[in-house]
Amino acid sequence: MSGPTGKSVLALSSCNIEHMRKQLQSLSMCFDWDREIFTCREDYYKWTQYLFLKLFQSGFVYQKLSWVNWDPVDQTVLANEQVDDEGCSWRSGAKVEKQLLKQWFVKMTHYSKSLLDGLDELPCWSDGIKSMQANWISDCSGCAFQFKLKIRNELIDEVLSIYTDRPECIFGAACLVLSPDHILLRNKDFQDKLLDSDLQTQLANMTKDTVLKLSILAVHPFSGEEVPVFVANDDRFTEYYDGLICIPSGCKHDLKFVQTQNIPFQEIISRNNDSKEIIISSAQFSGMVLSEAKEAITAYARHHNFGGHMTSARQFDWLISRQRYWGTPIPIIHCAKCKDVPVPFDQLPVKLPKLSKLSGKGLSPLTEITDWINVKCPNCGGDARRETDTMDTFVDSAWYFLRFCDPHNLSEPFDSKLANLLMPVDLYIGGKEHAIMHLLYARFITHFLHDEGLLQTKEPFKRLLVQGLVMGQSYRVEATGQYIPKDEVELSGNTAVLRGTGEAVSTKWEKMSKSKYNGVDPEDIVNTYGIDTTRLFILSGIPPEHDMLWNTEAISGVVRWKNRLWSLVTRFIELKEGAPTESSRGTHKLEQKLRKERWIAIEEVTRMYSEEYMLSVAISRLIKMTNILRKMPDNLVQNCVEFEEMLCDLVIMVAPMAPHLTSELWKGLSNASNLQSQCYQWDKDVLEQSWPVLTQFEESTPKDVELYIQINNITKGNIVVPYEVATDCEAAAKITLESDIGKVHLSGENISRVLLGQKGYVINFITEEKSRHL
Repeated sequence: MSGPTGKSVLALSSCNIEHMRKQLQSLSMCFDWDREIFTCREDYYKWTQYLFLKLFQSGFVYQKLSWVNWDPVDQTVLANEQVDDEGCSWRSGAKVEKQLLKQWFVKMTHYSKSLLDGLDELPCWSDGIKSMQANWISDCSGCAFQFKLKIRNELIDEVLSIYTDRPECIFGAACLVLSPDHILLRNKDFQDKLLDSDLQTQLANMTKDTVLKLSILAVHPFSGEEVPVFVANDDRFTEYYDGLICIPSGCKHDLKFVQTQNIPFQEIISRNNDSKEIIISSAQFSGMVLSEAKEAITAYARHHNFGGHMTSARQFDWLISRQRYWGTPIPIIHCAKCKDVPVPFDQLPVKLPKLSKLSGKGLSPLTEITDWINVKCPNCGGDARRETDTMDTFVDSAWYFLRFCDPHNLSEPFDSKLANLLMPVDLYIGGKEHAIMHLLYARFITHFLHDEGLLQTKEPFKRLLVQGLVMGQSYRVEATGQYIPKDEVELSGNTAVLRGTGEAVSTKWEKMSKSKYNGVDPEDIVNTYGIDTTRLFILSGIPPEHDMLWNTEAISGVVRWKNRLWSLVTRFIELKEGAPTESSRGTHKLEQKLRKERWIAIEEVTRMYSEEYMLSVAISRLIKMTNILRKMPDNLVQNCVEFEEMLCDLVIMVAPMAPHLTSELWKGLSNASNLQSQCYQWDKDVLEQSWPVLTQFEESTPKDVELYIQINNITKGNIVVPYEVATDCEAAAKITLESDIGKVHLSGENISRVLLGQKGYVINFITEEKSRHL
């Protein structure tokens, strides 16, 4: 991959940012551009490096040899979270391969329990997102312990970290059992130390029943005793488990293994006088009940830095190494004498050198820049080399919201006083695809900074609005999994094939992405339909949490409403030319209806803007408002102040979504003749008007009312219910589900939310659909 001649990759990045900023501004997005930050620029990634060094100082960053997910197209490593259910890269779509590389990790597993427990402190997060994170972290009932290793009675550098879901029984460990695919057995340095040239052959020839005893010993982290290490095809090995601590006491499987291998062991579980299970033969922990022993033993391990952090077997540390240019340089210098040395804080940032092209050879492009790589060690002054991997860009985005609090600070990432004043974020809007990536990383960083005393809050986001995805149709070559543009696809009969080769191509609705060539340029839509029509189209039709299959043809509905709104205001202005100046408030039956409908609309639209964030529901109510006003007779339009105020409120409430259209409409309204209402500032623009407020609305309470039933904002019918039921969400939902309409349309549906229009007699069921057409 290369850029145009003479233009650096960073320059291309700046061009892209400028282009996207213009696109946002063309849609009249209102942002505080004074707080704009650029994660690819050194004045930002300097502080990403600073936070990396903070993690490094605290022992949360380490480097190890690991099986990694390798993207053969992007030529880089992917975290587990970046591989989809089909084993493909989230970015390129290529089938992911396994490679063995030395990589940098952040110890997120040390915060597994904190992150899991913290979900209970987020009542305004959706249950779906919390469940996704909880399932990803899983039950934090165990921990890993680190075992030092001996070869020929000498300690070696390698350490085995093995998970157990029975940490309270660790003193009963009789041996360790490794999977034949365990990373230690593939480590060439370890193989050289072992001096066993037949090891790989033995591993390759292992059968289900083969047990191989290694010529190494593990040192028990608590007792210091030596325990043997075996290799076996244990049924319990999964993608999460590749090593077991064999504890026969209380485990039939482990008991059978040690008896077969003639390994001595001791019982460490007994019962006290109260018939409660206790730990015995476990040093100072003997006599404790199991739960007490678990807490004490893991705390001891944490204090002595050999494990004990409560996590689950399926939770991994955060892999942050990437073999690519577009990332923050890892501020580590490798010295033969001093090992891994952090770059001093006062030497940050470690800047990315300028490149005119990228090699795409599978190694970091930075490996080719010798002038940048070769440096002196900050400790001893000897020859050393910079780390050439860069950080995953998720590291940059894991804390950017904190930089927004203090974007121009030159001396630290953010001022804690400012961050504590503004954090947590009141409302965070993001895609559900980041539930186990960005959102989890951001929570981890905030938990860490809280423990470091830099933040008062542990959780970064108070309320979360998870938006669905805008989906476009993508095309992939079935043989390679590579995405291709639409113009490279042609039809062979009813089958899509790659133009020129005839290779089969699969089609699918997926999240719009540059790498998948299925995006829509907003400039094209704006140029064709206008800014406000585009904005209204994006917001209308579906609840925000649902996926949207982009269908430009459906924009005609928004165009029709916009035209009706324009003609409604035009009609009002024309009729007011000859209207009398006296008000006839409250004397006509239609005026009472207008007053009621205005009251209902203000209540519901305000709630959808400020509480529910269901802007599609707000648009539906505003369309209904428009239709009601259009049906009013000319004499009422001329004389009724209720009509005038309802029309003005309609324009004001549409304004945040369509500011240009409503500014023009308001200009016409404010210059109309014979205006009666005193509620508005006629000399100011629509965006400067006060938001409509609910006034006291008095009417006799009806006995029975018609309750309109909507499913995903689409009306399915109505039922007659008592007034008390129509104003009680739980009662209204129950009677609706029991009705014929409910049985036909909601039976078997997974309902995620139920919205009741207060005094509007409308109940709206939101179902968890995977996708909907707009």
